Amino acid sequence: MHATSSSPDASRARTTGLLLALVSACSFGSSGVAAKPLIEAGLEPLHVTWLRAAGAAVVLLPLAWRHRSLVRERPWLLLGFGLLAVAGVQAFYFTALSRIPVGVALLIEYLAPALVLLWVRFVQRRPVTRAAAVGMVLAVGGLSCVVEVWAGLRLDGLGLLLALGAACCQVGYFVLSDHGSTAEEGETARRPADPLGVIAYGLLIGALALTVIARPWNTDWAVLSRSAAMDGTDVSGLVLLAWIVLVATATAYVTGVVSVRLLSPPVAGVVACLEAVIATVLAWVLLGEHLTAVQLAGGALVLVGAFIAQRSTPGPQPGATASGAPVAGSAGAPEADRDVSAR
Repeated sequence: MHATSSSPDASRARTTGLLLALVSACSFGSSGVAAKPLIEAGLEPLHVTWLRAAGAAVVLLPLAWRHRSLVRERPWLLLGFGLLAVAGVQAFYFTALSRIPVGVALLIEYLAPALVLLWVRFVQRRPVTRAAAVGMVLAVGGLSCVVEVWAGLRLDGLGLLLALGAACCQVGYFVLSDHGSTAEEGETARRPADPLGVIAYGLLIGALALTVIARPWNTDWAVLSRSAAMDGTDVSGLVLLAWIVLVATATAYVTGVVSVRLLSPPVAGVVACLEAVIATVLAWVLLGEHLTAVQLAGGALVLVGAFIAQRSTPGPQPGATASGAPVAGSAGAPEADRDVSAR
C-alpha cells in the first residue's frame, strides 16, 4: 500500500521509500559503468549479460522458492519478463555499450514509454491524449540532439540500433504486462503477481535463455582474474562483476520494488528518471565519456518526454479489470504504475 496518511508512520514510510528509490536509481545507473570496463578488457557483452542475470538469479533463489506458485499461476508473465525485460533489454544494452557511450545507450532506452504510445495508437487503435503526444515529440526531439542527427549521426550506427533494440524489448514487456495483468470481462479475477517473485523468476528464465545464446562455457574467465581499466584506473574484474550482480542487479531490483510499494507511482517514477542522469554523470566521472552541451540538453528533453508519456499512457480498455502489481525494474505494470525501466 502507498503511504498517504500524514501520521508519523506514514511520513517515515515515505522517507524510506524515497531513499530506497534513490538507491535503486543509483544502483541501476551504475550497471553500465561497471560493465563497460569488463567488455573493453575482452569479455563479450553477452557473457557479461549472462553473468549478471545468472549471478543475481542465484542471489534471489530464496525469493523464487517463496513465490513458486507463480510458475503455475502466471507462467506467461514470468516468461515474458525473463525473455524481454531481463535477457532482451540487458543483452541489447550491454552490447550497445561496446559501441556507444553509456549515457547515450540509456537515454535511447528511455524512448520506450513514447514507443508504447505508438503501439497503443496504431496497433490497438486507441486514442492517446494531447499530453502523451507532446511527451513523445519531446522524447524524439531530445534523442535527435543526443545522437546529433544533423551531423550525420556521429555515433556508431549499429550501437544506436542495439540501444533501440533494448527500448523495443522494454515496449514488448509493457504490452505483455498490460495483457498479463488484466482479466478480460467475464474472466475470473486473479490474485496480483508479487513483483519480487516475478523478478526472481524473470532472472532465472533470462539466465537460462542467455545460456543458449551466449554459450558461457566459452567465456574468457581470465579477464575476471585481471584488472580492467576505468579511465586509467585499474579495478579488479571480480570486484566489477560483484558490483554488477549484487548492487546493480539484486539490490537495484529489490529496492525498486519496495520503493514503489511505499510511494505513489508518480513519485517513484520521478526518482526512477534520475537513473539516466546518474549513469551519465558516473560515465563522465569514471569513464571519461563526456557529452556535449547539446547532447545533455537533448538528454533532459528525452527524460521529460518519457515521463510525460508514462503519465499519459492510457490504462486497460473498458471492461478489463486491472489486477497486476507494479514490477519495479521492468516498467511493466498496467496503467500509471509503469515507472521503472528494466536495465
